[in-house]
Amino acid sequence: MTAASRETLPVPMPVLFLSHGSPMQAVQDDAVSQAWATEARALPRPRAILMVSAHWESGVPLLTGSTQPETIHDFGGFPPELYRLRYAAPGAPDVAQRAQALLKQADFCAGIDGTRGLDHGAWVPLLHMYPQADTPVLQLSVQPMMGAAHHVALGRAIAPLASEGVLIVASGHMTHNLRQYFHRDRSAVQQNRDFRDWVDARITAHHLAALTAWEAEAPYARGAHPTTEHFMPLFVALGAAGAHYDSTLLVQGYTGDVLAMDAYRFAQAASQAA
Repeated sequence: MTAASRETLPVPMPVLFLSHGSPMQAVQDDAVSQAWATEARALPRPRAILMVSAHWESGVPLLTGSTQPETIHDFGGFPPELYRLRYAAPGAPDVAQRAQALLKQADFCAGIDGTRGLDHGAWVPLLHMYPQADTPVLQLSVQPMMGAAHHVALGRAIAPLASEGVLIVASGHMTHNLRQYFHRDRSAVQQNRDFRDWVDARITAHHLAALTAWEAEAPYARGAHPTTEHFMPLFVALGAAGAHYDSTLLVQGYTGDVLAMDAYRFAQAASQAA
C-alpha cells in the first residue's frame, strides 16, 4: 500500500479473534459459521484482510507476498469434498510490504514469503465471511516459542493497518486439546470450561498482564493448550486492538465438549490507531 493510498479512516476496522474449528467447519452451516458471516456483513468492506493463523509457525514473523495465494489443504483423513474446496482470493503484496515495514519499525526481524498460500486456519473462516473471495488476503505467521508478550507486541506493531482499511483476523482456538477431542475425553469438560471462563473474564476486564501470564495463572492452562500455537493469535488480536478496546463476544460454544469455539470483536479506539 503506497503512502498516497494510506488515507486515515474515520474509525479503524475492528480486530477479530476466531476459534476456527476443524476443517469440517468449512462445510458446516451452524451457529459458528453463521456468526462469522453475520459479523462480516456488518463490517465496512475491508481493503484487505490480514489473517493471523495458528497453522503457520515460523522462527520470525513472516507475511505472505503472493499475488494469488494457493489454497493449502494442510490436513488429512477428511472427506474428499474438503480437498476440492478452493479460496481463490487475490493476495496483497503491497499490504505485506507495509506490514513488514511496521514490524521493522517495532524492531522485529520480519520477512515476506512469496510462495506461501492460505492454510485452513485462514480460508475456512473466509469461506463463510467473504464467500466471493474478491477481497485481497495475506497471512502473518506466529512464533509459539516466543510466548504471549511477543505476540501482543506483534499485534501492537501492525495495529496501524486497522486505520488503513485492513481487517486483522486472528484465527486460533480458545481451547485446543485434540487428544481429548479425538478420544471423547469427558473427564476434562469442566476444566476446559474453567479455563475458557477465566480467559473471557480477563478479556472483559482488560487484564492483559494476567492474560500474558496465562500459563502460570490460568486454571488448567496446559491442559487446555498442550501446545500453544492455537492460543497465540488471541494475543496478536489483543495487541492490535490496543489498551482501550471494547470487546464483544460474537459466539460461544464447544465442539466435542472440549474445544471452545469463542469468537470476539475488538473495537480499536480511533485515537490510539494513529
